[in-house]
Amino acid sequence: MEISVVVAEYKGASMMDELLERIKRSLEPVTSDFELILVNDCSPDDTWECMKRVCAQDSRIKGLNLSRNFGENYAITAGLRYASGDFVIVMDCDLQNRPEDLPALIAKAREGYDIVYARRVGKRFSIWRRFSSKAYHTVFQWLSGIRQDSAVAEFGIYSRKVVDQYNRLPECARSFSSLVSTLGFRTSTVDVSHADRRDGESSYTLGKLLHLASDVIISNSNKPLKIAVGLGTIMVLFSIVLIIYSIIEHFSTSLPAGFSSTFISIWFVGGMNIFILGIVGLYVGRIFDQVKGRPLFIVSDTLNLTDSGNPFK
Repeated sequence: MEISVVVAEYKGASMMDELLERIKRSLEPVTSDFELILVNDCSPDDTWECMKRVCAQDSRIKGLNLSRNFGENYAITAGLRYASGDFVIVMDCDLQNRPEDLPALIAKAREGYDIVYARRVGKRFSIWRRFSSKAYHTVFQWLSGIRQDSAVAEFGIYSRKVVDQYNRLPECARSFSSLVSTLGFRTSTVDVSHADRRDGESSYTLGKLLHLASDVIISNSNKPLKIAVGLGTIMVLFSIVLIIYSIIEHFSTSLPAGFSSTFISIWFVGGMNIFILGIVGLYVGRIFDQVKGRPLFIVSDTLNLTDSGNPFK
């Protein structure tokens, strides 16, 4: 198989027929040797029923049904485990990633690049979403030391050796684009336009974005722990200064000491202790999740896939 296309499906039933038709129309002039892998992340609509229908109509379309909602990055991981192509394309199901850009990505990959990102030009996001995305990437780069273009996401094409290395990564906390950026390999980009979402709204709420951000930062960097150590050092130095000031004040004035500074100090030190323990607790929790060794995803049903394609058999 030359090309595999992995699509994580969530609330994409209404767009599935158009998506698949446009993908096939874009790929067929480039190569006849391709497969489409759709991963149903326990979507609440009739996505799985639609997948059954399209898989029955075309054997090149493969289907995976996850046992519960694991999240987009885990659904992508499931698709990559089953993908057999020399190159694997990862894209969304909402038609914001335009299938018509696939030939340009493939052409660039055939030049010898292992990773070709689709760099979104003129992203169709709200002002708040653009601001939050920019803020997230700025903080992420500062905390992790990993440089990442805010115009680049999962949409792109990846060589077999990149996919194999990604599949070997043991992390239970998954962010596809962040993990791929740590692998290295020869990388390039192709500028693409960013279309409007055809139907519905994004499932990424503010809470989910914050949860993903904390997972990615904790999984890729120990800088928050270093910041906690720095804050603790500053608190010690500040306390020493207060002690010196108190001694001087004791011998230079007979005014009674007030309670305000005492209470402020207690609340400040207590709050900082809780803050630092919280950071340490997040890392301990991440270690706990990792050592449990639970599967990243569970596939309950497959379509047009034999047991020989099961990576866990």
